[in-house]
Amino acid sequence: MSNASTAGAARHDSDRATRLGIAFMLLAILMFALNDTLGKWLLGSYGVGQLLFIRTVSALLVMVPILMRVGWRSLFPASRGWLLAARALIATLEIGAFYVAVSYLPLADTITYWMAAPIYVAALSPFLLGEHVGWRRWTAIIVGFVGVLIALNPSAETLTLPALVSIGGSLLFTLLMITGRALRGTPDAAMVFWPLVTSGIAGAMTIPFAWTPPALDDLALLALLGIVALGAHYFTNRSLALADASTVTPYQYTLLVWAMLFGWLFFGEVPKANVLVGGAVIVAAGLYIFFRERRLGRTNTADPSAGSVA
Repeated sequence: MSNASTAGAARHDSDRATRLGIAFMLLAILMFALNDTLGKWLLGSYGVGQLLFIRTVSALLVMVPILMRVGWRSLFPASRGWLLAARALIATLEIGAFYVAVSYLPLADTITYWMAAPIYVAALSPFLLGEHVGWRRWTAIIVGFVGVLIALNPSAETLTLPALVSIGGSLLFTLLMITGRALRGTPDAAMVFWPLVTSGIAGAMTIPFAWTPPALDDLALLALLGIVALGAHYFTNRSLALADASTVTPYQYTLLVWAMLFGWLFFGEVPKANVLVGGAVIVAAGLYIFFRERRLGRTNTADPSAGSVA
């Protein structure tokens, strides 16, 4: 085979892998959106703790065959165990905050606040990761904060407890992304397993105080939460394995589109103008920061093991 033919075949394989990577990322984000929508739906009948507990049990049952294949030792990395434990606790607080927020706020509003997390990461990276941030990215960070303010529309009427929980939850998601960067190279199994365990324990602690016996069909939906979330994590990882992060990561912002659509279809929620404008500003600032960091060789993507939000 000639060199030209070999190069052409390699390009064809690369293009095919990229297309498949994009498809997997779009599928992963759709699954995250379905997971968030299902969680909001079930929270109308069940408490946050109950959701976390049943979600964890179903996800761990699915993980057992995976752990048997990769080995249980992958759950216990030789170094930075304290950071892995701290990240698990942060993940539990973050998902709890998300479910509390989405119980009261429109789905699109809640997702919009969480979409600002990459902007917060860029703002905190000089202080927590020792990274240099130039004036271009600082400008994008400021613009991103303006987008958050537009979406929040601060006033006595809008600064409610759920809105403040949303802001706090998005900051926790920021810490989740930062610790994910610090733990780069840690086995994926450990990154997913320990947050599940801590959230399951937290959920179990609420059972004596708030437990609603679920109907059989609701129990299936509660269990589906964990399975769908694991599937979303899997397809995110496969996407990043097949295609360059700079190609597939921007598609994560389609989560906001799904949130608006599912919020309207299932809950009759119509996004307010300020949320639409603020969300657009946040996405634009986030994309600029991402591509700027790609150009400088410092990828600032969300840790795929963390998921998009929940």
